[in-house]
Amino acid sequence: MSRSTSTSTSLATIILLVITFPIWFSVGAGLFGAAVGIIGALFGVLVAIIGICFAVIAVPFKLLFGWGDDWGWHSDIDLPFFHTNNGFLVLILVAVVIVLIQKRKSPAR
Repeated sequence: MSRSTSTSTSLATIILLVITFPIWFSVGAGLFGAAVGIIGALFGVLVAIIGICFAVIAVPFKLLFGWGDDWGWHSDIDLPFFHTNNGFLVLILVAVVIVLIQKRKSPAR
């Protein structure tokens, strides 16, 4: 009698596993996809940080020497003020703003 109970329990377990296999497979695939997506997002953030570091190094040279203006990526706005080949005007404006902010912050004597 114990043999038939054991066989029917094993048979019920096998049938249950076969019927629920798509559910467990979907859950496993979803967890795998989530893990791969998180790893991909972390890789993307790391590459973006590296790109930002390169940009921070390159921007002063771009402003000073006008590198990158010959790529043809110009806007549709046709203002002659912004068609300079170097960033001396921008640097002068930044320096003026910094001087004005420093004067405003310094205590009156």
